[in-house]
Amino acid sequence: MHTVKRWIAALLLAAAMPLALADAPAAASAAASAPAVIPDRFDRETPRSTITALIEALAKHDYELAANYIDVPAERSKSQRTPATELARRLQVLLDRGGSLQPFLALSNQATGRIDDDLDVDREDVGAITIQGKEVPVLLARTAASGTEPAVWKIARETASQLALANAETIAKAGKGTGTGYMVAGAPVKDWLLLTGLAVASFVGLWLLATLVVMALRRLVTNPETNGLYLFVQASLPPFALLFAIGVFYAWVEELPVGIVARQTFVRYSGVVSAIAFVWFGLRLVDAISDLAISRMERRQRRQVISVVTLLRRAAKILLLAFSGVGILDTFGINVTTGIAALGVGGIALALGAQKTVENLVGSVTVIADRPAQIGDYIKVGTVAGTVEDIGIRSTRIRTGERTIVTIPNGDFSARQIENFADRDRFLFNPVIPICPTVTTAQLKQAVSLIQGVLSAHANVAPNPHARLANITERGFNIDTVAYIALHDADASNDVRAELLLSIFEALEEAGIGLAFPRPAVVMPTER
Repeated sequence: MHTVKRWIAALLLAAAMPLALADAPAAASAAASAPAVIPDRFDRETPRSTITALIEALAKHDYELAANYIDVPAERSKSQRTPATELARRLQVLLDRGGSLQPFLALSNQATGRIDDDLDVDREDVGAITIQGKEVPVLLARTAASGTEPAVWKIARETASQLALANAETIAKAGKGTGTGYMVAGAPVKDWLLLTGLAVASFVGLWLLATLVVMALRRLVTNPETNGLYLFVQASLPPFALLFAIGVFYAWVEELPVGIVARQTFVRYSGVVSAIAFVWFGLRLVDAISDLAISRMERRQRRQVISVVTLLRRAAKILLLAFSGVGILDTFGINVTTGIAALGVGGIALALGAQKTVENLVGSVTVIADRPAQIGDYIKVGTVAGTVEDIGIRSTRIRTGERTIVTIPNGDFSARQIENFADRDRFLFNPVIPICPTVTTAQLKQAVSLIQGVLSAHANVAPNPHARLANITERGFNIDTVAYIALHDADASNDVRAELLLSIFEALEEAGIGLAFPRPAVVMPTER
């Protein structure tokens, strides 16, 4: 159904394209004549940017600047109207004395605000304050764009009216001591120390509890290194302790007698700590699951699955770090959407510059899916022969007989002819035994029979070995042998090969049958 809709939309777009091209000059001239919208110099385009900039102004006690973020009600006469600077001061006092604002990440970063709440489309609920024992929501209102001025978000007139009606004496009494003492980043030092102490105490207490739980569980399980429950608990509890500490901090921060500036700053950047905790948990969980899977696959001799697990572990870690990086950048106010759009615009150039990288990634998938080699296999790729030590995302590493490491990009590795010696179910024994040319016919027949007997009598030689006269040359008689050593291990097969050759030589020696070896030709100089 979705595919049909996409096709219909594509057809409608194709049908409308000639009209759009015909109207393009008119549209271009209209766009050229339309005045350009100037970005708001107070950074009030979204609810998040408005609250962030307002907090920065309150941190400086710059109420002249903070007044630009309040929509002053106009229903009262000018003489009775409370100045916007006073409303900003009252807002800070009430926020310091039990008020609250939504955390940074909970605030909408869209110009339209949230459209999934029960408020009007031009209203946004961002917090709450208490005025004369009554809880009053802190609302933002979006003003309409005018000419070159963009639409901006301000403290709504409803909230400003409540601030104007607040008892001035109560506000003055509540505001005593505000902004006094040694200040750091717009808040008293005692506020920062109190919040830091709460955060550290929460984490240390929960981390100690998590450590005790892990130690107790380790004593209860028989084999901690292969126990899935223990590995999961060991991986999850330390980062969970950090997450629980953040939860405790969120639960108690509103109860502490600290100002809104320090409180909102701590709450904002605790989002970074939350992202770190999630990534920490994800990385430890990926390692625990992959280690458990690898240990089980090693016991089952499924080495190819180990390569898949290793590749998936690396990919999962890269994705975790990428998503966490996006979240942390967003917390610091960096517009990630713009960066992603820029990456989309430069995608072609990036793809052209990363052809080899993409080729190696595709090669990695091919190697994993086709399974021409596994970790631990002895292979030969081109002129390189050795044991596969690792199949990574970009390349494969091979340990050669000289103990060097050869790294082959997976794009090249998957395209080459790969000879795998590890998958052999048996080893070919096919030497040519040269017999001395001075032997008699009876001795030659006896030599063939002796070699056949040695091959048939050995326990590790597969049934039906063959030994027959293959050729007669000027140097002697060649007896060809065809047999298979029924072993999987290369070293063991080499031992059997040596045993067979020694047994053949011993049998021929006892029968008085000599072997023929090529003799170097001696060329005598001729006299002139």
